[in-house]
Amino acid sequence: MEKNIVLFSGGIDSTTALFWSLDRDKQTTALTFDYGQKHRVEIGAAQRIADMLEIPHKILNVDLEQIGGSSLTDSSVSIPQLENVSQIQAGLPTTYVPFRNGIFLALAAAWAETRDITGIVCGFNVIDSPNYPDTRETFVKTMEKAINSGTEAALGGKKIGILVPFLNMKKSAIIKQGLALGADYSYSVSCYRGSEIPCLQCSSCLLRQKAWEETGMKDPLIARLEKEGKL
Repeated sequence: MEKNIVLFSGGIDSTTALFWSLDRDKQTTALTFDYGQKHRVEIGAAQRIADMLEIPHKILNVDLEQIGGSSLTDSSVSIPQLENVSQIQAGLPTTYVPFRNGIFLALAAAWAETRDITGIVCGFNVIDSPNYPDTRETFVKTMEKAINSGTEAALGGKKIGILVPFLNMKKSAIIKQGLALGADYSYSVSCYRGSEIPCLQCSSCLLRQKAWEETGMKDPLIARLEKEGKL
């Protein structure tokens, strides 16, 4: 059986990516990064989902706080407080972590090479969040070429592919595909402020809220929190 690893934050997109990989009968491992993010709650969410699916889950530590420059890792940079998605500004977001996905993909490739894994699955998408340079198709293709030029693949070994099945899909469409695959989003978290309960004032919460509104369904996370008396 071919093997995949999924870059797994525990959010909507990576949760869908996990179910997408499993649906293709791939031996799948979830790979999560503890990189000094303010919203470390996502790590526990990722572990909970992996445990529910009874799949291997590896957490790799890489300290991107040392680099700074992002409101997700730098205590001196505030996460923007917004009222609605129309206030999300064009240009590089403060929530961009410098070359984060490049670093993640490099580490994932090293992990994959030592375990005979040929697929790195990512939930990258650019329709609703077009201003992140490290989620675009040109970036993905360039990273894939670099990986296969700097690993055993360059000497005739197996090539490693970066799989981005949702690249040109809206988040609401990604959710619909995930639901069709049986995805459970009730434990997936998105809030940049580090709470299981959505703050509804960061770009991630607002884009998630908008996506569920577009599906015409209630966010299962909200439904669970209400049932548990947390909202």
